Amino acid sequence: MTEVSSTLHVSTTPHSAVPSPQRSLSAWLEYLERLHPKTIELGLERVSQVKNRLQLDPAFPIITVGGTNGKGSTCAMLEAILVAAGYKSGLYTSPHLLRYNERVRIAGQEVSDHALCEAFAAVEAARGEISLSYFEFGTLAAIWLFQRQQVDVAILEVGLGGRLDAVNAFDADCAIVTSVDLDHMDYLGDNREIIGWEKAGIFRAGKPAVCSDASPPHRLLEHAGQIGTRLKLINKDFFARPESSQWQFASHVGWHLSLPFPALRGTYQLDNASACIAALEMLRERLPVTPDDIRRGLLEAVVPGRFQVLPGRPAVILDVAHNPHAARALAANLRQMGQSGRTLAVFAMLADKDVSGVVAALQDVIDLWLVSGIDHPRGMEAEELATHVGDAAHQVFPDIAAAYRHACQIAGEDDRIVAFGSFHTVAEIMQQLRPTFSSTSA
Repeated sequence: MTEVSSTLHVSTTPHSAVPSPQRSLSAWLEYLERLHPKTIELGLERVSQVKNRLQLDPAFPIITVGGTNGKGSTCAMLEAILVAAGYKSGLYTSPHLLRYNERVRIAGQEVSDHALCEAFAAVEAARGEISLSYFEFGTLAAIWLFQRQQVDVAILEVGLGGRLDAVNAFDADCAIVTSVDLDHMDYLGDNREIIGWEKAGIFRAGKPAVCSDASPPHRLLEHAGQIGTRLKLINKDFFARPESSQWQFASHVGWHLSLPFPALRGTYQLDNASACIAALEMLRERLPVTPDDIRRGLLEAVVPGRFQVLPGRPAVILDVAHNPHAARALAANLRQMGQSGRTLAVFAMLADKDVSGVVAALQDVIDLWLVSGIDHPRGMEAEELATHVGDAAHQVFPDIAAAYRHACQIAGEDDRIVAFGSFHTVAEIMQQLRPTFSSTSA
């Protein structure tokens, strides 16, 4: 497990290199990428100091969402339900696929380039000599915007872990842990118990919290008990029961709802949806919602790249699955989807992930692996990735775009193309299909 430094780095970036508020968003993002000596450096000291300088003390309730998988879907459903209920919500997620603006949304709409540049300028002016990572800088900018725009509620997605993540500099009025599995082990530890304890760091004493992992680690439960968190557990305090054309949510508090299946595909989404409802049930005095708000939100929530099936034939499925837990869910969805032709995989991963575990989870549903490297410092080379595929039928390509183009050339109408392994994999294919995914920032 990597040692976490609490060193307060001093910025050495020349003042002349700092973009002005009038400069483009791309100029600001380039600046943020070179500002801090490490891409990832967990710890709350730096971000908390700048938070205090910015006088960020939100009066609105905060829902913090952590977990190994399911965070993005849970955030999207929470946002959709709250927007349906008429709330001016703030949503902060990461990473993005095509535009940084995807990370910061207000009232269900991406914020504009101009708003982000203003927020970055405010953080830059406040930080002084303190060096912030890309994620820390973006987190503070998002909260600055939410406070300035006077949102009614903020939904914050944890970037990595929980306890030492920049999002955790802000106290959660309700915390959600969706799942606990092995990922980011260099930073969080090599077993579920340690990782669960790290994720439980977003819990607060006396505040409500929800866990939708069916087998929560003992250390997560122990930590919640030690600090007095009001923790609700799936299959103990609340339940999701699928039926033929709808599903039932029930809790010991009293809600018993017949609900439509979420627009987000996959039976596991019922666990994520039920966590959203359980959290809102616990916050009902501050954020009342109706059953109709919940139904509408479940039907309208959208998250690109999470078992996203594009229209047309052959079917193209995009999934950011990049760890064994997510890969098993992807495999289950592919089996449930049904298929008469072949399944062609466009596959690329980062080198610090459990590549063999992902391949093992999907090997019996993939007919041909089209393997590529990723143009990223942490990307695994295509030839090395191919060794993990082993004796399975595969071909190697110089880049993701080439692998995807070949898949389209050889696929028949009854075949399907599934692209997965990383956010970078999905983003590259979205770039190839950019008109399909283009939208206007609010």
